[in-house]
Amino acid sequence: MDIKLILNNIVKTAETLDVSGLSLNTQTLNKGDVFIALQGEKNHGIEFIETAIENGCVAVLIDGKSFDCSVPTIRIDNLKTHLSTLAQNFYTKAKDVDLIAVTGTNGKTSVSHYISQMLDLLETDNGVIGTLGMSKTQNKSINTTPDIFSIYSTLEEYSINGINLAIIEASSHALIQDRLEGLSFTQGIFTNLTQDHLDYHDTMENYREAKAKLFKNNFSKKVIINRDDESHQFFLDIASDKDPITFGIDDLEFFKNSENGFICQLKNYVFELPLVGEFNLSNAIAAYNSLKCIGFSDDQIIPCLAKLSPPPGRMQQLENSNIWIDYAHTPDALNHALLTLRAHYPEFSIRVIFGCGGDRDKGKRQIMGKIASENADSIILTNDNPRSEDPQAIIDDILAGTKVENDVQVILDRGDAILSAIQNLGEEEALLIAGKGHETTQVIGSKTHRFSDIKVALNALN
Repeated sequence: MDIKLILNNIVKTAETLDVSGLSLNTQTLNKGDVFIALQGEKNHGIEFIETAIENGCVAVLIDGKSFDCSVPTIRIDNLKTHLSTLAQNFYTKAKDVDLIAVTGTNGKTSVSHYISQMLDLLETDNGVIGTLGMSKTQNKSINTTPDIFSIYSTLEEYSINGINLAIIEASSHALIQDRLEGLSFTQGIFTNLTQDHLDYHDTMENYREAKAKLFKNNFSKKVIINRDDESHQFFLDIASDKDPITFGIDDLEFFKNSENGFICQLKNYVFELPLVGEFNLSNAIAAYNSLKCIGFSDDQIIPCLAKLSPPPGRMQQLENSNIWIDYAHTPDALNHALLTLRAHYPEFSIRVIFGCGGDRDKGKRQIMGKIASENADSIILTNDNPRSEDPQAIIDDILAGTKVENDVQVILDRGDAILSAIQNLGEEEALLIAGKGHETTQVIGSKTHRFSDIKVALNALN
């Protein structure tokens, strides 16, 4: 596309260039792209212009600063405010895809994937953009929630390849940073609100307001709210949809534990939901309501509920063992994961391995230590992603919440911690490895290392 068309309604330019894409990140920039040099949280894009040129960019858009380089540089005042216009001008087919957004502290990934799994079973092509999402046309990971151009580019590819429905995990960062600007959603789903990301949002009120953006100003045409969450009334009050749908676990006529999950009755159907944890009852009901809004009937949807499977790293049981992997990295998620194991193994003792991320919300560390103390019989504290923080300082923050009488070990090396726990696991003991779930890397200092809880645990198990 000619750069003049991309810059339409933004700025006039005499340049004539054929552009293949837009990029904010030199790591994902392709030959023929325009590089947008913005101020980031730590660095300005100017520092990466030469790398962008080496990678094949054909022009640079820059905000208010002059820069001499070997490709055309176009200055645009308040460049950040024009990103959605640039995206819409270039990725013209992106808006042809119907969108469902899922937001909440916990459950975004599970609800998104349950919706997608049931759509697959109902032979409806769809895509997922989120923590585990894979572009079905580009075969590459789409991380939660990616930058605005990655989102628009993926939606464009979906549209070109005949995929007309996508589910997006809408993180609070994405909403507040306008990464979804210019898009509109046929549905906006709220799962829950508990403490997380206060290193970024400062207060729970700010965090809640970031989530609320999805439901205001007709951003989401149909609003689906979890009434079991204590903040649900706030979201109902601010929603521009004046006929919102609410859901809760009491939508089920009954449910009881089974070996693989729950025996449930919904409407006139009795079925086994093959998912553990009452939080997954809520996630499944959210997905059920989403498909109802799309237009599917109970006769179509409910048999699909009986075929759901958890996303990788979400209460994932390893090879019929008593070992479970979960992404739980917030107080609420850790609490629910431990209570789930307590219900699933009422006669067993429960052991948990976890840590907390460095350079992130420090306020939740002591709370998570307290939750582990109250709900696990033994605890191994280890590294999560310590990043630039002293790993022992993170552990000390968690220890401040544990009880003196608790059985607590500290093994900083996460691989050693998992190996030790599995080698010493008793016959009537269940193990929860919490915090990283599906992740395949670990950040220690300034270096990113390959690391997977799932692979390390399977190797130890076998």
